[in-house]
Amino acid sequence: MFFITGTDTDIGKTIITAGIACILKQQGYKTAVYKPVQSGAQKTKDGLISPDLEFVKKISTNITLKSTYNLEAPIAPSVAAEIEKVEILPEKILKDFKSLKRDHNFVIVEGAGGILVPIYKNFLIRDLIKLLDLPLIIVSRPSLGTINHTLLTIEAAKAKNIEILGIIISNYPEHTKDIAIKTAPKVITEIGGVEILGIIPHIQNFNSDNFISVFEKNLDNQKFFTLNSH
Repeated sequence: MFFITGTDTDIGKTIITAGIACILKQQGYKTAVYKPVQSGAQKTKDGLISPDLEFVKKISTNITLKSTYNLEAPIAPSVAAEIEKVEILPEKILKDFKSLKRDHNFVIVEGAGGILVPIYKNFLIRDLIKLLDLPLIIVSRPSLGTINHTLLTIEAAKAKNIEILGIIISNYPEHTKDIAIKTAPKVITEIGGVEILGIIPHIQNFNSDNFISVFEKNLDNQKFFTLNSH
Protein backbone atom coordinates (compact mmCIF):
# COMPACT_ATOMS: atom_id res chain seq x y z
CA MET A 1 0.00 0.00 0.00
CA PHE A 2 1.44 3.36 -0.94
CA PHE A 3 0.61 6.83 -2.20
CA ILE A 4 1.97 8.31 -5.43
CA THR A 5 2.48 12.05 -5.74
CA GLY A 6 4.33 14.18 -8.26
CA THR A 7 6.62 17.17 -8.10
CA ASP A 8 4.17 18.98 -10.38
CA THR A 9 1.06 18.41 -12.46
CA ASP A 10 1.31 16.37 -15.71
CA ILE A 11 4.47 14.81 -14.38
CA GLY A 12 3.60 11.23 -15.34
CA LYS A 13 2.00 9.99 -12.12
CA THR A 14 -0.69 8.04 -13.93
CA ILE A 15 1.80 6.31 -16.23
CA ILE A 16 3.91 5.30 -13.22
CA THR A 17 0.81 4.23 -11.29
CA ALA A 18 -0.35 2.05 -14.20
CA GLY A 19 3.09 0.51 -14.65
CA ILE A 20 3.50 -0.43 -10.99
CA ALA A 21 -0.07 -1.74 -10.81
CA CYS A 22 0.52 -3.97 -13.84
CA ILE A 23 3.72 -5.39 -12.38
CA LEU A 24 2.03 -6.10 -9.05
CA LYS A 25 -0.86 -7.79 -10.88
CA GLN A 26 1.58 -9.82 -12.95
CA GLN A 27 3.27 -10.96 -9.71
CA GLY A 28 -0.09 -12.38 -8.60
CA TYR A 29 -1.16 -9.62 -6.20
CA LYS A 30 -4.79 -8.56 -6.08
CA THR A 31 -4.30 -4.90 -6.94
CA ALA A 32 -6.44 -1.76 -6.84
CA VAL A 33 -5.77 1.79 -8.05
CA TYR A 34 -7.61 4.46 -6.08
CA LYS A 35 -8.02 8.07 -7.19
CA PRO A 36 -9.68 9.84 -4.24
CA VAL A 37 -10.23 13.13 -6.07
CA GLN A 38 -10.10 13.65 -9.83
CA SER A 39 -10.33 17.13 -11.30
CA GLY A 40 -10.61 17.44 -15.07
CA ALA A 41 -13.01 14.49 -15.11
CA GLN A 42 -14.53 13.51 -18.45
CA LYS A 43 -18.25 13.98 -18.99
CA THR A 44 -20.03 10.89 -20.38
CA LYS A 45 -23.65 9.84 -20.74
CA ASP A 46 -23.20 7.91 -17.49
CA GLY A 47 -21.74 10.89 -15.61
CA LEU A 48 -18.22 12.08 -14.87
CA ILE A 49 -15.38 9.56 -15.07
CA SER A 50 -11.69 9.69 -14.17
CA PRO A 51 -9.41 9.89 -17.24
CA ASP A 52 -6.52 8.69 -15.08
CA LEU A 53 -8.35 5.50 -14.18
CA GLU A 54 -9.45 5.08 -17.79
CA PHE A 55 -5.78 5.08 -18.78
CA VAL A 56 -5.03 2.31 -16.27
CA LYS A 57 -7.98 0.34 -17.65
CA LYS A 58 -6.56 0.57 -21.20
CA ILE A 59 -3.33 -1.02 -20.00
CA SER A 60 -4.96 -3.73 -17.88
CA THR A 61 -8.60 -4.68 -17.33
CA ASN A 62 -7.76 -6.87 -14.34
CA ILE A 63 -7.06 -4.08 -11.86
CA THR A 64 -9.77 -2.75 -9.54
CA LEU A 65 -10.37 0.97 -10.13
CA LYS A 66 -12.08 3.41 -7.79
CA SER A 67 -12.59 7.16 -7.53
CA THR A 68 -14.62 8.92 -4.83
CA TYR A 69 -14.96 12.45 -6.20
CA ASN A 70 -14.93 13.36 -9.90
CA LEU A 71 -14.84 17.09 -10.61
CA GLU A 72 -15.17 18.47 -14.13
CA ALA A 73 -13.04 21.62 -13.95
CA PRO A 74 -9.34 20.92 -14.77
CA ILE A 75 -8.06 22.98 -11.83
CA ALA A 76 -7.05 22.45 -8.21
CA PRO A 77 -9.60 20.12 -6.59
CA SER A 78 -10.47 22.61 -3.84
CA VAL A 79 -11.36 25.28 -6.41
CA ALA A 80 -13.24 22.81 -8.63
CA ALA A 81 -15.20 21.55 -5.62
CA GLU A 82 -16.14 25.11 -4.66
CA ILE A 83 -17.26 25.97 -8.21
CA GLU A 84 -19.24 22.73 -8.56
CA LYS A 85 -20.66 22.97 -5.02
CA VAL A 86 -19.26 19.61 -3.97
CA GLU A 87 -18.35 19.00 -0.35
CA ILE A 88 -15.33 16.72 -0.16
CA LEU A 89 -15.36 14.68 3.03
CA PRO A 90 -12.02 13.18 4.11
CA GLU A 91 -13.86 10.56 6.16
CA LYS A 92 -15.61 9.30 3.01
CA ILE A 93 -12.25 8.98 1.25
CA LEU A 94 -10.88 7.07 4.24
CA LYS A 95 -13.90 4.75 4.22
CA ASP A 96 -13.48 3.97 0.50
CA PHE A 97 -9.75 3.36 0.97
CA LYS A 98 -10.31 0.99 3.88
CA SER A 99 -12.83 -0.95 1.80
CA LEU A 100 -10.30 -1.42 -0.99
CA LYS A 101 -7.55 -2.26 1.48
CA ARG A 102 -9.69 -4.97 3.02
CA ASP A 103 -10.17 -6.76 -0.30
CA HIS A 104 -6.78 -6.31 -1.99
CA ASN A 105 -3.11 -7.14 -1.41
CA PHE A 106 -2.03 -3.75 -2.75
CA VAL A 107 -3.85 -0.44 -3.08
CA ILE A 108 -2.04 2.28 -5.03
CA VAL A 109 -3.44 5.72 -4.23
CA GLU A 110 -2.75 8.41 -6.80
CA GLY A 111 -2.89 12.04 -5.75
CA ALA A 112 -3.79 15.15 -7.72
CA GLY A 113 -0.91 17.37 -8.80
CA GLY A 114 1.79 17.87 -6.16
CA ILE A 115 1.97 17.24 -2.44
CA LEU A 116 0.75 20.71 -1.40
CA VAL A 117 -2.24 20.85 -3.74
CA PRO A 118 -5.42 21.69 -1.79
CA ILE A 119 -8.14 19.06 -2.01
CA TYR A 120 -10.78 20.88 -0.01
CA LYS A 121 -10.37 24.25 1.68
CA ASN A 122 -7.08 23.95 3.62
CA PHE A 123 -6.92 20.13 3.43
CA LEU A 124 -3.87 19.34 1.27
CA ILE A 125 -2.62 16.23 -0.51
CA ARG A 126 -0.07 15.66 2.25
CA ASP A 127 -2.88 15.79 4.83
CA LEU A 128 -4.60 13.05 2.84
CA ILE A 129 -1.41 10.96 2.85
CA LYS A 130 -1.28 11.29 6.64
CA LEU A 131 -4.98 10.46 6.97
CA LEU A 132 -4.54 7.26 4.96
CA ASP A 133 -1.29 6.52 6.85
CA LEU A 134 0.59 5.56 3.70
CA PRO A 135 4.25 5.67 2.66
CA LEU A 136 5.03 7.83 -0.35
CA ILE A 137 6.52 7.44 -3.81
CA ILE A 138 7.49 10.70 -5.53
CA VAL A 139 7.37 10.95 -9.33
CA SER A 140 9.82 13.50 -10.74
CA ARG A 141 10.54 14.86 -14.19
CA PRO A 142 14.09 14.60 -15.55
CA SER A 143 14.63 18.11 -16.89
CA LEU A 144 16.30 21.22 -15.49
CA GLY A 145 14.61 22.36 -12.29
CA THR A 146 13.80 18.86 -11.09
CA ILE A 147 16.37 19.01 -8.27
CA ASN A 148 14.64 21.98 -6.68
CA HIS A 149 11.11 20.64 -7.20
CA THR A 150 11.98 17.17 -5.93
CA LEU A 151 13.86 18.38 -2.85
CA LEU A 152 10.97 20.73 -2.00
CA THR A 153 8.56 17.79 -2.26
CA ILE A 154 10.81 15.70 -0.02
CA GLU A 155 10.97 18.51 2.55
CA ALA A 156 7.18 18.98 2.46
CA ALA A 157 6.70 15.27 3.13
CA LYS A 158 9.30 15.10 5.90
CA ALA A 159 7.72 18.11 7.61
CA LYS A 160 4.63 15.93 8.17
CA ASN A 161 6.70 12.85 9.10
CA ILE A 162 5.57 11.03 5.95
CA GLU A 163 7.68 7.99 5.10
CA ILE A 164 9.21 8.30 1.63
CA LEU A 165 9.82 4.98 -0.11
CA GLY A 166 11.72 6.52 -2.99
CA ILE A 167 11.65 8.49 -6.22
CA ILE A 168 10.79 7.42 -9.74
CA ILE A 169 11.92 9.65 -12.59
CA SER A 170 9.42 9.68 -15.43
CA ASN A 171 9.73 10.35 -19.16
CA TYR A 172 13.54 10.23 -19.13
CA PRO A 173 15.08 10.96 -22.56
CA GLU A 174 17.23 7.98 -23.49
CA HIS A 175 20.78 8.63 -24.69
CA THR A 176 20.60 12.21 -23.45
CA LYS A 177 23.77 14.26 -23.32
CA ASP A 178 22.17 16.96 -21.19
CA ILE A 179 24.41 17.27 -18.12
CA ALA A 180 21.55 18.64 -15.99
CA ILE A 181 19.42 15.58 -16.72
CA LYS A 182 22.27 13.10 -16.30
CA THR A 183 23.43 14.42 -12.92
CA ALA A 184 20.05 15.22 -11.31
CA PRO A 185 19.28 11.71 -9.89
CA LYS A 186 22.62 11.53 -8.04
CA VAL A 187 22.22 15.04 -6.60
CA ILE A 188 18.65 14.35 -5.47
CA THR A 189 19.71 11.12 -3.75
CA GLU A 190 22.70 12.69 -2.01
CA ILE A 191 20.94 15.81 -0.75
CA GLY A 192 17.45 14.41 -0.21
CA GLY A 193 18.56 11.13 1.31
CA VAL A 194 15.93 9.27 -0.72
CA GLU A 195 16.58 6.35 -3.07
CA ILE A 196 15.83 6.29 -6.78
CA LEU A 197 13.47 3.33 -7.41
CA GLY A 198 13.54 3.63 -11.17
CA ILE A 199 14.19 5.83 -14.18
CA ILE A 200 11.42 5.30 -16.73
CA PRO A 201 12.17 6.40 -20.30
CA HIS A 202 9.76 8.16 -22.62
CA ILE A 203 7.17 5.60 -23.73
CA GLN A 204 5.89 5.92 -27.29
CA ASN A 205 3.96 2.67 -27.59
CA PHE A 206 1.30 2.08 -24.96
CA ASN A 207 0.65 -1.45 -26.11
CA SER A 208 0.12 -3.48 -22.94
CA ASP A 209 3.06 -5.89 -23.39
CA ASN A 210 5.48 -3.15 -24.43
CA PHE A 211 4.33 -0.90 -21.60
CA ILE A 212 4.86 -3.54 -18.92
CA SER A 213 8.26 -4.54 -20.34
CA VAL A 214 9.48 -0.94 -19.97
CA PHE A 215 8.75 -1.09 -16.25
CA GLU A 216 10.24 -4.55 -15.88
CA LYS A 217 13.50 -3.29 -17.37
CA ASN A 218 13.69 0.12 -15.68
CA LEU A 219 12.12 -0.27 -12.25
CA ASP A 220 14.35 -1.68 -9.51
CA ASN A 221 11.97 -4.54 -8.77
CA GLN A 222 14.03 -6.12 -5.99
CA LYS A 223 14.41 -2.83 -4.16
CA PHE A 224 10.85 -1.85 -4.92
CA PHE A 225 9.20 -4.99 -3.56
CA THR A 226 11.48 -5.08 -0.52
CA LEU A 227 10.53 -1.51 0.36
CA ASN A 228 6.85 -2.15 -0.20
CA SER A 229 6.59 -5.54 1.46
CA HIS A 230 4.96 -3.93 4.50
